Amino acid sequence: QVQLVESGGGLVQPGGSLRLSCAASGSIFSINAMGWYRQAPGKQRELVAALTSGGRTNYSGLVKGRFTISRDNAKNTVDLQMNSLKPEDTADYYCNQKIVIGGHEYSYWGQGTQVTVSS
Repeated sequence: QVQLVESGGGLVQPGGSLRLSCAASGSIFSINAMGWYRQAPGKQRELVAALTSGGRTNYSGLVKGRFTISRDNAKNTVDLQMNSLKPEDTADYYCNQKIVIGGHEYSYWGQGTQVTVSS
């Protein structure tokens, strides 16, 4: 059984910063790609940032230059540093990890953490 636990959401003023963290636990052989997605009210879930096991990153154009994704393979964690936050960044943020178990890759999601950017 694999579980992803997210932390770090909250309320922040425009221009502020938050750091999200997502930790995977369970019977994990290895983790391929890790990523963060977000879903604002009334909108579809969208990719925010992704990071492969080889270190290649992919950012949404909406956050590039403001957000940084990083991973710690030893701890099975992926973080999202969010700077210069804007009201339009307000959403529920979800961690996703592509985890290898028994020779197969499975996609796991965190429970979501709310980020609200407001003055």
